[in-house]
Amino acid sequence: MASLRGFSTINVWADDVAAAAAWYTEFLGVEPYFARSGPDGRPAYVEFRIGDHQDELGIVDRNYGPPGAATEPGGAVMYWHVDDVDTTVERLLSMGAKEYQPITPRGEAGFVTAAVVDPFGNVLGVMYNPHYVEVLASTKPE
Repeated sequence: MASLRGFSTINVWADDVAAAAAWYTEFLGVEPYFARSGPDGRPAYVEFRIGDHQDELGIVDRNYGPPGAATEPGGAVMYWHVDDVDTTVERLLSMGAKEYQPITPRGEAGFVTAAVVDPFGNVLGVMYNPHYVEVLASTKPE
Protein backbone atom coordinates (compact mmCIF):
# COMPACT_ATOMS: atom_id res chain seq x y z
CA MET A 1 0.00 0.00 0.00
CA ALA A 2 1.34 3.45 -0.90
CA SER A 3 2.04 5.74 2.04
CA LEU A 4 1.20 9.00 0.25
CA ARG A 5 -1.83 8.69 -2.02
CA GLY A 6 -2.32 12.26 -3.14
CA PHE A 7 -2.64 15.83 -2.05
CA SER A 8 -5.59 16.31 0.32
CA THR A 9 -5.52 19.65 2.14
CA ILE A 10 -2.98 22.38 2.71
CA ASN A 11 -3.51 24.81 5.57
CA VAL A 12 -1.98 28.26 5.83
CA TRP A 13 -2.04 30.61 8.81
CA ALA A 14 -3.48 34.10 9.14
CA ASP A 15 -3.87 36.56 12.00
CA ASP A 16 -7.05 37.82 10.29
CA VAL A 17 -8.87 34.88 8.71
CA ALA A 18 -11.66 37.09 7.32
CA ALA A 19 -9.15 39.32 5.49
CA ALA A 20 -7.22 36.29 4.21
CA ALA A 21 -10.46 34.64 3.03
CA ALA A 22 -11.42 37.83 1.16
CA TRP A 23 -7.98 38.03 -0.49
CA TYR A 24 -8.02 34.39 -1.58
CA THR A 25 -11.65 34.69 -2.74
CA GLU A 26 -10.59 37.53 -5.04
CA PHE A 27 -7.54 35.65 -6.31
CA LEU A 28 -9.26 32.27 -6.78
CA GLY A 29 -12.60 33.58 -8.03
CA VAL A 30 -14.54 31.27 -5.68
CA GLU A 31 -15.94 31.60 -2.18
CA PRO A 32 -14.89 29.25 0.62
CA TYR A 33 -17.21 26.26 0.78
CA PHE A 34 -16.73 25.79 4.53
CA ALA A 35 -16.22 28.16 7.46
CA ARG A 36 -16.04 27.73 11.21
CA SER A 37 -16.04 30.49 13.82
CA GLY A 38 -14.01 30.49 17.00
CA PRO A 39 -15.42 31.05 20.48
CA ASP A 40 -15.26 34.82 19.93
CA GLY A 41 -17.49 34.55 16.83
CA ARG A 42 -14.72 35.57 14.42
CA PRO A 43 -13.75 33.24 11.58
CA ALA A 44 -11.24 30.65 12.82
CA TYR A 45 -11.06 28.46 9.71
CA VAL A 46 -12.23 28.69 6.12
CA GLU A 47 -11.68 26.19 3.36
CA PHE A 48 -11.75 26.44 -0.42
CA ARG A 49 -12.03 23.60 -2.92
CA ILE A 50 -10.16 24.51 -6.06
CA GLY A 51 -8.63 23.14 -9.22
CA ASP A 52 -9.09 20.08 -11.35
CA HIS A 53 -9.34 17.72 -8.36
CA GLN A 54 -11.10 20.07 -5.93
CA ASP A 55 -8.01 20.20 -3.72
CA GLU A 56 -8.53 21.89 -0.37
CA LEU A 57 -6.89 25.12 0.74
CA GLY A 58 -7.62 25.95 4.37
CA ILE A 59 -6.91 29.20 6.19
CA VAL A 60 -6.48 28.76 9.94
CA ASP A 61 -6.36 31.42 12.64
CA ARG A 62 -2.71 31.60 13.67
CA ASN A 63 -3.81 31.31 17.33
CA TYR A 64 -4.62 27.64 16.66
CA GLY A 65 -1.15 26.87 15.32
CA PRO A 66 1.12 24.44 17.12
CA PRO A 67 3.45 25.90 19.75
CA GLY A 68 6.63 27.18 18.15
CA ALA A 69 5.15 27.31 14.63
CA ALA A 70 7.17 29.56 12.35
CA THR A 71 5.79 33.02 11.77
CA GLU A 72 8.16 33.83 8.88
CA PRO A 73 8.00 32.29 5.40
CA GLY A 74 10.18 29.25 4.96
CA GLY A 75 10.34 25.49 4.88
CA ALA A 76 8.62 23.48 2.17
CA VAL A 77 7.00 25.13 -0.84
CA MET A 78 3.76 23.58 -2.09
CA TYR A 79 3.34 24.34 -5.80
CA TRP A 80 -0.08 24.69 -7.43
CA HIS A 81 -0.16 23.97 -11.16
CA VAL A 82 -1.12 26.98 -13.28
CA ASP A 83 -1.33 27.29 -17.04
CA ASP A 84 0.56 30.61 -17.17
CA VAL A 85 3.15 31.28 -14.46
CA ASP A 86 4.02 34.79 -15.69
CA THR A 87 0.41 36.03 -15.67
CA THR A 88 -0.38 34.36 -12.35
CA VAL A 89 2.67 35.84 -10.62
CA GLU A 90 1.95 39.27 -12.09
CA ARG A 91 -1.59 39.10 -10.70
CA LEU A 92 -0.45 37.94 -7.27
CA LEU A 93 2.11 40.76 -7.06
CA SER A 94 -0.54 43.29 -8.11
CA MET A 95 -2.70 42.03 -5.22
CA GLY A 96 0.02 42.72 -2.64
CA ALA A 97 1.98 39.47 -2.58
CA LYS A 98 5.79 39.77 -2.45
CA GLU A 99 8.25 37.78 -4.54
CA TYR A 100 9.76 34.83 -2.66
CA GLN A 101 11.21 32.85 -5.56
CA PRO A 102 11.50 34.44 -9.02
CA ILE A 103 10.04 32.82 -12.10
CA THR A 104 12.54 30.06 -12.86
CA PRO A 105 12.59 27.65 -15.82
CA ARG A 106 13.60 24.19 -14.59
CA GLY A 107 15.43 22.44 -17.43
CA GLU A 108 14.42 21.51 -20.95
CA ALA A 109 11.14 19.71 -20.15
CA GLY A 110 9.06 22.88 -19.70
CA PHE A 111 8.77 23.03 -15.91
CA VAL A 112 8.60 26.61 -14.56
CA THR A 113 8.29 27.58 -10.89
CA ALA A 114 7.82 30.73 -8.85
CA ALA A 115 6.66 31.54 -5.34
CA VAL A 116 5.28 34.56 -3.54
CA VAL A 117 4.52 35.43 0.05
CA ASP A 118 0.87 36.30 0.44
CA PRO A 119 -0.09 39.38 2.51
CA PHE A 120 -0.56 37.06 5.53
CA GLY A 121 3.00 35.67 5.55
CA ASN A 122 2.45 32.35 3.76
CA VAL A 123 4.46 31.01 0.82
CA LEU A 124 2.30 30.30 -2.24
CA GLY A 125 4.11 28.36 -4.97
CA VAL A 126 2.91 28.24 -8.57
CA MET A 127 4.25 26.01 -11.29
CA TYR A 128 3.70 25.03 -14.87
CA ASN A 129 4.17 21.27 -14.75
CA PRO A 130 3.94 19.29 -18.01
CA HIS A 131 3.57 16.06 -16.02
CA TYR A 132 0.46 17.46 -14.32
CA VAL A 133 -1.03 18.26 -17.74
CA GLU A 134 -0.22 14.74 -19.04
CA VAL A 135 -1.74 13.01 -16.01
CA LEU A 136 -4.85 15.17 -16.16
CA ALA A 137 -5.29 14.43 -19.88
CA SER A 138 -4.91 10.68 -19.26
CA THR A 139 -7.73 10.70 -16.69
CA LYS A 140 -10.31 12.39 -18.92
CA PRO A 141 -12.69 10.11 -20.80
CA GLU A 142 -12.28 10.13 -24.58
